[in-house]
Parts: sequence; structure tokens; C-alpha cells
Amino acid sequence: MALPVALQLYSVRDSMEADLTATLKKIKAMGYDGVEFAGLFGHDPMYIKGLCEGLGLVPISAHIPLADMLADPDGVFAAYETIGCKYAVVPYVTEERRPGAEKFFDMIEEIKMLGKKAAEHGMTLLYHNHDFEFAKVDGEYGLDVLYDRVPSDLLQTELDTCWVNVAGVDPVSYIGKYSGRTPVVHLKDFFKSGKLPDRLYALIGLDEDEETKEAEEESVFEFRPCGHGLQDMPAIIEASEKSGARWVVVEQDEPSMGLTRMECVMVAREYLRTIGV
Repeated sequence: MALPVALQLYSVRDSMEADLTATLKKIKAMGYDGVEFAGLFGHDPMYIKGLCEGLGLVPISAHIPLADMLADPDGVFAAYETIGCKYAVVPYVTEERRPGAEKFFDMIEEIKMLGKKAAEHGMTLLYHNHDFEFAKVDGEYGLDVLYDRVPSDLLQTELDTCWVNVAGVDPVSYIGKYSGRTPVVHLKDFFKSGKLPDRLYALIGLDEDEETKEAEEESVFEFRPCGHGLQDMPAIIEASEKSGARWVVVEQDEPSMGLTRMECVMVAREYLRTIGV
């Protein structure tokens, strides 16, 4: 049985900001079964709940900035509980909270607290990785340290298969490592040649070094629609099914191949249909 496919709406954030209602209608028409939010763009949670119900789109989850969760956990979780999201996701952490940095273990304790709070609202907390979580801490990947120290009833995985691969780890085997703890898996494709760019996070709109903007002519890295990059998507999807995943989520941080953001997610959905997903 094919896994249902959702779209991480960050992929079409320009359209979401311009017209959230029309964008969700287009996403449904493309054949997506659900959506993962990345902000509500000023809309009331009850309105979004009704819109999703009317369109037949499942609001499975939401990427919520860690700072927002920490500032008002009950308020934040209550909003997405109203919409009907089953998962709340830590999408990204700043440098001081990453493996090897001063607040990494503080962040682990914060996540334990947030996992408990999410559960009070009927939601499960997930952690969405990048490549920096694969820095070693006492000989272990930082991401593994996080999952070792936070019980599975408080934190589940949302493995971003692109960033796993970029970190030099096989996404198929890594999904298998967390079998039973992988309810949502991110499908993201990419192409690279040469060394990785020094300013990699500028590619997702998070430029952490504004002072170094020199051209990196020896580096090529771009996100691609699923099926048009280096990822072995059929193997990743098979591994997701075996691990007990309930959803796969398409995400493309930036467009490529001369396509718009909306065209990229349409091409991704069409590709997945060709392999039975």
C-alpha cells in the first residue's frame, strides 16, 4: 500500500503568503494528500481547519520555530491542535544549540519539555534534521545523541533524506536505524558536483555569513524536484514503508531547472505517481 504524500508548504511560501486559500486548492489538485505547515500567514486556525476539511487535505504537521515553541508552548500547540495537526516539528536550530556548541545539551532538555507539552495537546513532537546534526559528540552523531537522550514517547524523527545524504550518510540505512520511530519522512532531491558550497544555508534562505558572498564557481549544489537529482527515491520510499512511516513529505527549499516553486512541486508529485506513490 502506497504511503500518502504531503507537501511541506515552505516549498511554495511565496504563493502561501500571496494567497493561502488558492495555493492549498492547487496543491490538492496536483494530487497531494496532505500538507505540512510552515507558518499560518496571519490566518485563523479555525479557518485553516475548515479549508483543509473542505478540500480533503490532511493537515498532518507543522514546522514551528523552536523560539516560538519555547516562548509560548501551550499557545503554539493549541493553534495547531485546532487545525488538526498530529505532529509538531522542530525545523531548525541556531548555531549555539547544535552538536558541539555550548547549548546543545540545554536544547535536549528543552526538547524533552516540549515533547511533554505537545503530548498534552494530543500531538507528537518531531525533529527535522539538517546536515550539521551529524557532527560527532563523544564519537556519536549529534542526531543520535539527541534521539538517545530523549525518550521515543517524547520525540520521534522527521528525517530529511537530502541532508542525511549531504552529511555523507546513506539515507536508506539511516531510516532503517530508526525503524518504528519514523512517522514522517522528508523526500528531498538534490544535485551537487565538486565541493559543497561554503555558504550552504544561503540556499534555503538562511544566510549565516552575510560578509562572505564571493562567488563559489567550483561548487554546484541545488535542490531538485523528486526524481530529478541524485537520490534513490524508490529505495528511500521502500525503506520508509518498512520503517513504519505514516507519511512521506515532499520538500524543495529553492526552485531549480528553470521552474517556479509551484512547478517544482508539481513535477515532484508527477514523478512519485510514476513509481506508484
